[in-house]
Amino acid sequence: MLQSWYSVPARLARRRVQVRLGAQALQILDGGQVVATHARSLHKGTQDLVLDHYLEVLGRKPGALAGATALAQARALGVFTDAHDRFWTAARRRHGDGAGTRALVEVLLLHRTLPASHVLAGIDAALGVGSVDPALVAIEARRLAEAPACPVVPITRAPGLQERPAPTLAGYDTLLDPPGLATVTQLGAQP
Repeated sequence: MLQSWYSVPARLARRRVQVRLGAQALQILDGGQVVATHARSLHKGTQDLVLDHYLEVLGRKPGALAGATALAQARALGVFTDAHDRFWTAARRRHGDGAGTRALVEVLLLHRTLPASHVLAGIDAALGVGSVDPALVAIEARRLAEAPACPVVPITRAPGLQERPAPTLAGYDTLLDPPGLATVTQLGAQP
């Protein structure tokens, strides 16, 4: 008897997979590789759906996204953010429901390879210039991902010159005449 339902990537639909059940989580494996991890449900009859598992299907059937349970769960978990909603709204306004939803699906696929913060910043950058092109979101997100992290050092007050000792060249004098070494003229050498 089925107790709860857990999603797997769409490519594994209706295939036999292995499940590793733990006290707090379960892992779904295909050929020994973990393909999904879910928190273990405490209630019978629940559905734990991950929006990412359905993206390939939603790219072919974009009309299904608006009423998808996976979308509602992603919104409730904060995975599908206001930035995603703004992008989706703008894309549907510009390209229509089907093409606009496909553009959103392309953006959501970026989350598989890039940090969420970079994808969200890419969405904001694209919308900031009036674009709903998923390629622009990808370019901005990758630019952020590849940018070297520079530490930010806050300056709380201007350093005063009196706080540091003045530089000195005294250490260099020892290099010119190191102790224990004789110079050529001291040994009686003729030039």
